[in-house]
Amino acid sequence: MSEQMTVLVTGATGTQGGAVARELLAHGHNVRALTRRVDSDAARAIADRGAALVEGDFDDPTSLQSAASGVDAAFVMGTPFETDTENETRQSIAVIDAARAAGVPHLVYTSVASALDETGIPHFESKARVERHLRTVDPSATVIAPAAFLGDLASPWYLPGLRSGQYAFALPADVPLQQVTVADLGAFGRLAIEERERFAGARVEIASVTATGAEVAGKLSGWLDREIQYVEIPLDAVREQMGDDGLAMVEWFRAGGYTVDVPALHGAYPEIKWHDLDDWIRGHDLSGLRPERGSES
Repeated sequence: MSEQMTVLVTGATGTQGGAVARELLAHGHNVRALTRRVDSDAARAIADRGAALVEGDFDDPTSLQSAASGVDAAFVMGTPFETDTENETRQSIAVIDAARAAGVPHLVYTSVASALDETGIPHFESKARVERHLRTVDPSATVIAPAAFLGDLASPWYLPGLRSGQYAFALPADVPLQQVTVADLGAFGRLAIEERERFAGARVEIASVTATGAEVAGKLSGWLDREIQYVEIPLDAVREQMGDDGLAMVEWFRAGGYTVDVPALHGAYPEIKWHDLDDWIRGHDLSGLRPERGSES
């Protein structure tokens, strides 16, 4: 194990920050979980794993600087989906500036793959603005840029469809998309934090798999021992569910999407133990979706 570190993690009560926080804790590091609500269920859950909760307000630089004081590294992430892209940019920059003012020696920011490619997708462009600011104030910082996330199959987004024998996604069945598991993002974040010199100034785009919706449905059919049909979500429904930002992203996916060199990435970082589709599915308890023995004639 690497030398024990103390790491400030923003978003530790969410998906990305939570994955990094759990990885760090599992490898013996100390985690300060920055949250606005230390009494929330998500905050208590990460505290139960050993994280120290620190209350901070993105609009209060003093509280952010206090949270960052004395840590060895900071993992910074932002999301536009709780507010909007302008607030995401402002809040992420506020954390970066507070960490710099507190003298944090290593900043790791999680962006999105292709954020610097002028896609025009609002939440890609907001992260690009944060990246440009980060490079101005700290050229040695590390940027991790994940592709789309392979979601939680047990979540309300997927589970009802799987129960009815369907896997729904917003692309035609034969259009591939580069995607990353939350576990791989967590492991990569922890590696980048532990190996500061190796990742100084680096920007690494990451993906676990390249797969079509039909391939995912086929894998699910095999795992569940029942037919899972792929269903393409129409663009009108995408706009209704995800707004114009999400629609712009999906249209970009349909036009080609991310360009991560997945084989080269996995070869360069074999210690991540990258997950494939089978690993991703195996990580969910889907036993209740399998047909009972003797139920089929």
